[in-house]
Amino acid sequence: MKQYIVGIDLGTSNTVVAYAQAGSEDIGVFDIDQLVSLGEVAARPLLPSVRYHAAPGELSPGDLQLPWQQADSAGAQQVVIGRLASTLGAQVPGRLVASAKSWLSHASVDRTAPILPWGAGDEVGKVSPVAASASYLAYVRAAWNHRFPQARLEDQDVVLTVPASFDEGARALTLEAARTAGLPVLRLLEEPQAAFYDWLFHHRRTLGAELAQTRLVLICDVGGGTTDLTLIKVAMADGQPQLTRIGVGNHLMLGGDNMDLALAHLVESRLAAGHARLSAASLSQLVERCRVAKEQLLSAQAPDAVTITLLGAGSRLIGGSRSVEVTRQEIEQLIVDGFFPPVSSDERPGRARGAIVEFGLPYATDPAVTRHVAAFLSQHAAQSRKALDLPDAPGAPGAPEAPDAALPMPDTLLLNGGVFRASALSGRIAGTLGRWRGEPLHVLHNDSPDVAVARGAVAYARARTGHAPRIGGGSARSYFLVLDDGAQGQQGICLLPRGTEEGQEIHLEDRAFALRLGYPVRFHLVSSVADTAYLPGELTDLAQGDFVRLPPIATVVQPRGAGGPRETPVQLTSSLTEVGTLEVHCIEIGDASQRWLLEFQLRGNDAPAALPMDAPHASLAQAGECIDRTFGARSQEVGPKEVKRLRVQLEQLLGARETWDSALLRELFGTFWERARRRRRTADHERLWLNLAGYCLRPGFGYPLDDWRAEQLWSLFEQGIQYVNESQIWSEWWTLWRRVAGGLGEQAQLRLLDDMAFYLQPAGTTRYKRPPGPARAGYADMVRLAGSLERVPVERKIEVAEWLLTRLRKSSENPQGWWAIGRIGARRPFYGSAHSVVPADVAVRWLDAILALDWKKIEPAAFAAVQVARMTGDRSRDLPPDVRANVVRRLEAANAPRTWIAMVRETVELDEADEGRVFGESLPAGLKLIVE
Repeated sequence: MKQYIVGIDLGTSNTVVAYAQAGSEDIGVFDIDQLVSLGEVAARPLLPSVRYHAAPGELSPGDLQLPWQQADSAGAQQVVIGRLASTLGAQVPGRLVASAKSWLSHASVDRTAPILPWGAGDEVGKVSPVAASASYLAYVRAAWNHRFPQARLEDQDVVLTVPASFDEGARALTLEAARTAGLPVLRLLEEPQAAFYDWLFHHRRTLGAELAQTRLVLICDVGGGTTDLTLIKVAMADGQPQLTRIGVGNHLMLGGDNMDLALAHLVESRLAAGHARLSAASLSQLVERCRVAKEQLLSAQAPDAVTITLLGAGSRLIGGSRSVEVTRQEIEQLIVDGFFPPVSSDERPGRARGAIVEFGLPYATDPAVTRHVAAFLSQHAAQSRKALDLPDAPGAPGAPEAPDAALPMPDTLLLNGGVFRASALSGRIAGTLGRWRGEPLHVLHNDSPDVAVARGAVAYARARTGHAPRIGGGSARSYFLVLDDGAQGQQGICLLPRGTEEGQEIHLEDRAFALRLGYPVRFHLVSSVADTAYLPGELTDLAQGDFVRLPPIATVVQPRGAGGPRETPVQLTSSLTEVGTLEVHCIEIGDASQRWLLEFQLRGNDAPAALPMDAPHASLAQAGECIDRTFGARSQEVGPKEVKRLRVQLEQLLGARETWDSALLRELFGTFWERARRRRRTADHERLWLNLAGYCLRPGFGYPLDDWRAEQLWSLFEQGIQYVNESQIWSEWWTLWRRVAGGLGEQAQLRLLDDMAFYLQPAGTTRYKRPPGPARAGYADMVRLAGSLERVPVERKIEVAEWLLTRLRKSSENPQGWWAIGRIGARRPFYGSAHSVVPADVAVRWLDAILALDWKKIEPAAFAAVQVARMTGDRSRDLPPDVRANVVRRLEAANAPRTWIAMVRETVELDEADEGRVFGESLPAGLKLIVE
């Protein structure tokens, strides 16, 4: 029997652990041993969720000794976790890993890659968001097992909390972090529910009276990284509350981190007089100091003002320090009015371009929590009316809330999160909601918001065993499979409706799918938190409504024997696991024992794939016959003229090449791939095959199964080309790999770069030797390919760009080299991870060379400058404001497109034409790239 129930709140700012002995009604907080200063260990209820990566020799191993470590291993890796890490991070810039939990939900970077501390120099060791989260859990496990050696944490009943808004990808990565930390078996619980369970536990003897007048509870949980909103319906039966969760909010990266950052921006503006803009590392140091100041100035015994000091660096650690005073009145105006403005109930979040964006994280564009609450209540108006016994709003069922309709308001409010320790903030949001309702809400007081979630996790485990009321409601989301149905547009089939209880399997008996054997099979899913009542198997139009794309799910099912069928009919079954995650299986129709789990694909940072929207082209079969005549069996003799006419024939059948959409292109690629062995018949065959195969797979990603297609194509690399003396074939060879580079991994891209390095390096350079085999031709195409390799290490990118700069000083050099430098130095990658851009100081140096050019004579120069100077909102990537202002002036003088100027001035997306300029040619019709 498990001795303890343990609740772990893995928070953005702090990690908290609560526990109770099995069968006991007492829930305590586990004080975690941690370094509070050098050489001093003390137990504290909060473990700051931060890591400090010390420089070699910076700290003495003896000062980092923890009770459970061997004396000779203390500080071996010079990584500090907890209170001391927070203190050191506020003193030394660029070495603190913070907000790892926020990164877990940021799908535009590789969350398993070592990218934190974000923006830190190469001399600082880095970890992935998953590894950082795992390290906090492993620390907790070590501290617990030291205190309770006879009741190891991994052997207890453990509940780990996550934001209700976490999608399936973030939940799966949280579970991976737990497994890495040695906690393979646990349950997940949504944090707002945990906060409510804590309140229920503390009022367990008087719940009937406490909730007698309550019908609908709004839980507003504003933590360090997220604002999490949940609605709980309350119905009384025999004097006891029956609780049902009826709504959760979408993911909202808005919390205490944003407030600290806003204060840091205010302080920075005062420090800026006569000084350069702070680096990303110095800003992170300032943010840590502003967090402390914010908590002081919003506390019950707040002083009139506090002084925030930013230390210097190196030899100027003391003499280079600067200080700014911030008053309580300023904090109230910035935080209270800025994040909790007293808006009306019909206001909705804006989409201002001037959002607070830093450290690579996509924070909410509108910082007003009150506006987001209004939008949330409007989204769940129908369910709220039912809970409150109000008449339905006029209009069709499921229609959006009319602007002048009265917003159904909860009658009860529970606030949670460290920010609500400040009475100014809790009072503001309660007052705003009361004004919307026309009378005050019943506020459920939370005596200790810092530890409520961890305690509530323990209370939830007790409720599961029948010792307390349990919150029902099942799945907070409806899940849909995206269907390839061009005739109907973007269609989704409901796999699992909102409200489905844990462990309940939803079997789509009326829907059959053909599962291809021997190949990776991927399904694309979306989810919705809307309160629309969907039925399993129901089709819905994904263009209407608020649907969130999830990571794809995939599996590979091997065929049964060489002569067996290549596909098998299956049906899909979905369920919400007891852990709290979605699980989808394929079940063979003819043999239900054949069951395959579809797993979420969480590696990398692929942009969301385009939805397959288009029906097969009417002339696709004829096009296949034309391709087969040229690349089919040897018995079909075709002359050189007919080979060269294939492209024209295809355009006559299918329309101009630039109109071929993604679905058609991938079908054509499959046809070419099946005939790849016959590409070497003649030089004309090889040149044409390379050209059309690459064109049909560009840009190597963005469509279902593209990763598999790119992997298959890469298998041809070692074979090389047949007609090595044909320069045009070499050009098509390099162009093929440039077109599909986005589908190749780092190792493949490095292999390509190594194969070209001898030819790219300037004359007189001897670092790279000529590769074996025939001499390579097609230098200009090699340059464009090298500029497209976004997954190679930063140092290799810099090396290539420096080679190009050396060569471009010669007037005879192909000016397209400037396009490659713009691509390599781009602030926003086309498909690569944002953490792999070249450092800003290096990009500034390249930009100086671009600005020195005559842009009228060198056409690619202006757009290259735009890419290198483009605004991202991430200080670690963005160039200094004066540098970008200089680029804007040059662009204006050159009468450059207004969209180019906007990209340097503010954070905006590429339009279709500029996407083509970045890629090097037009993209397939219907393929929209979304890369953060």
